[in-house]
Amino acid sequence: MNILVTDHTHPILPQLLREAGHHVDINPAVDYDSLLGLMSAQTPRYDALVVRSKVVIDRNFLDHARHLRCIGRLGAGMETVDTAYAAQLGIICLNSPEGNQVAVGEHAAGLLLALFNHIARADAEVRRGLWQREANRGLEVKGKTIGIIGFGHMGSAFAQRLQGFECTLLAYDKYKPAGYAPEYVQEVSLAELQQRADVVSLHVPLTDETHYMVDSDFLHAFAKEIYLLNTSRGAVVKTADLAAALEEGKVLGAALDVMEYEDMTADGLDTTTLPADFQYLLASPRTVLTPHVAGWTVESKEKLARVLAEKMIRVMSDRRTAGGN
Repeated sequence: MNILVTDHTHPILPQLLREAGHHVDINPAVDYDSLLGLMSAQTPRYDALVVRSKVVIDRNFLDHARHLRCIGRLGAGMETVDTAYAAQLGIICLNSPEGNQVAVGEHAAGLLLALFNHIARADAEVRRGLWQREANRGLEVKGKTIGIIGFGHMGSAFAQRLQGFECTLLAYDKYKPAGYAPEYVQEVSLAELQQRADVVSLHVPLTDETHYMVDSDFLHAFAKEIYLLNTSRGAVVKTADLAAALEEGKVLGAALDVMEYEDMTADGLDTTTLPADFQYLLASPRTVLTPHVAGWTVESKEKLARVLAEKMIRVMSDRRTAGGN
């Protein structure tokens, strides 16, 4: 099959695909319009695409790419691909969350420690010649109750890394049948999680249901003042409501690897044009912010590529065996 890789990736991906007998072109400079032109043309005909986030595969795109048989997403989130319409057209959509689950789990743990121990703030102060020991007195994770919302690859990886901290781990995932969590994690309802948690960590995909899931009502449903971690998608959290909750003290601290206003198709964030609620997060000493890199490690770059290549090879082999296009 002819496969087009539309973004930068580890070389193991094209290598494995070619070793499996497929033709692979790599064009990380392609944008929506140029890719649409390629897919609409009679030649070259691409049977499969490998994408990340910079090109949105929407209904219009799929209508012009009826010969497409497989879309592979380097990463976990599939919100940039209209998977429902693709399924109607018989296009198989794949992702590779197994490739960066360790990275996300470790990063989330790091964000928690950074919040509890004021690591980013203390580092900045020392660099300015300040030595504020009492002001930076931290908290221990031991004895705290950590609520994990979404217990797929990422949420379970975060829980696994917290085992040794002697904290209580709660998990809520409405889409999993009972018995999904390991013995060191308690499966609870959302209401119970909100009654007990000191920390809440988000590990959900961005869907119509989870968009702005974390708003003022959600935050004020917690019985305690809480710390918030988000390594999922920025628009899961309503920034204005989070800023207000931080200001009033309902949220004691927030660590965000993803932000509502980030542009996933570009590098960079023009902070001068962003609204006041985001400016509040930037200025607050009770926030830790990283640029959507929780899943970006040296190791995950290769694992994401390898996992996706192996899935695509398996799927396309099955199609050939079944006599499909």
